[in-house]
Amino acid sequence: MKSDQETIHRDRPLKVVFISHSDVLGGAGMVTYRLMHALRKEGVDARMVVYTRMSEDPYVDVAGRRFDRGIKFLSERMGIMLNNGFNRQNLFKVSTASTGLSLHQHPWIKDADVIALGWINQGLLSLKGIEKLSRLGKPMIWVMHDMWCLTGICHHSYECRGYRQMCGNCQWLKGAANDLSARVWLKKEKLYGKCNITFVAVSHWLATKCKESKLMGRQQVEVIHNPFPADYFSPSTYGNILNLSEDGRPNKIVMCAARLDDPIKGLHYAVDALNFIVDRYPEIAKTITVLFVGTLRDKTQLDGLRINYKLMGRINDPNMMREIYTASKVVISTSLYETLPTTLAEGQSAGCLPVTFGRGGQEDIVTHKENGYISRYKDPTSIAEGLLWALEQNIDRQALHESVKERFSSVTIARLYIDLFERLLERNQEADN
Repeated sequence: MKSDQETIHRDRPLKVVFISHSDVLGGAGMVTYRLMHALRKEGVDARMVVYTRMSEDPYVDVAGRRFDRGIKFLSERMGIMLNNGFNRQNLFKVSTASTGLSLHQHPWIKDADVIALGWINQGLLSLKGIEKLSRLGKPMIWVMHDMWCLTGICHHSYECRGYRQMCGNCQWLKGAANDLSARVWLKKEKLYGKCNITFVAVSHWLATKCKESKLMGRQQVEVIHNPFPADYFSPSTYGNILNLSEDGRPNKIVMCAARLDDPIKGLHYAVDALNFIVDRYPEIAKTITVLFVGTLRDKTQLDGLRINYKLMGRINDPNMMREIYTASKVVISTSLYETLPTTLAEGQSAGCLPVTFGRGGQEDIVTHKENGYISRYKDPTSIAEGLLWALEQNIDRQALHESVKERFSSVTIARLYIDLFERLLERNQEADN
């Protein structure tokens, strides 16, 4: 990595613009927002252009007019519904980037040294719009927060391996060889052949999927993790806003998700694992309270759970989340797929041991039986074994926190990106000469 002095050989700060669907709404938007500010602290003039702006940050700008954004969103969704039998249940499992805003005309983008794409779907940016951005001649990176860049249209392929060859017969559509997923796959192939894009996978698991993909097998893919606010989630900052110790149960287990009963979160595996502990280890079960953080649309999902728990609902207050993590001993995830699970890193930073399946970027965060537990995939008994193991550990919470800082701190990740930007700019300059 270049030193701080070597990266600043210009008469002004390096200018980088991130294009993201949101600033602080959703996981991809939030980590992009954190990265923007991490880069700003390192002297980079980093900004964001977004579809949905939730903050009042002066370095975030909304793209286009509200009416235009709404039309673009509805147009893409209607195109998908015409091809999926008007199935609203699976409507947001796929995106097509069929339409979007004319971002190549935005003044911040025209003035930038580097363009950084993030999660750009649902009306923000089209594939044609990406090609127009490429024509500006600036280095362009694409930070991948899910599998969409390497598939035809899906954000997570689940058990489908169609992306290894060419998409078609998509599980989310009516099922035909030349369906919408195949047509968008061909458009992406054409785009990637025209545009000089450096892809950034946020986990080694996602980078491996890129290599497996016929669409992206020959593309340049870097691995840089998302930044996490390790300093904020410190084990020494226990609060007492929520009175979590009042139930007298010392073993707190926390599970967090934007929507807990989203099928991809595998909630029933967690319920079965906890009930296993109740049946086989009732004395330990009596010491446990499970804290569920997030929206639960179907409250019956927890009806069969026979261990003490609290449904905390959605929590946006970071001080409350810090208290939950620092009061807990274990953070659990039974997600079937995770690109790089934020809750595991945040929990680790606060001194919690993660227990999780390993199908995704979890192994970039968890080393089995060192700083967490990787359970057998879709095996609730193995999750229960992991929980029992974690509850028995006398972990050095501060040391766990320091390990997260070393791997995922904002400074560490920002400097990796600065190094990438400098290399791409140098390559561009050499090509021009």
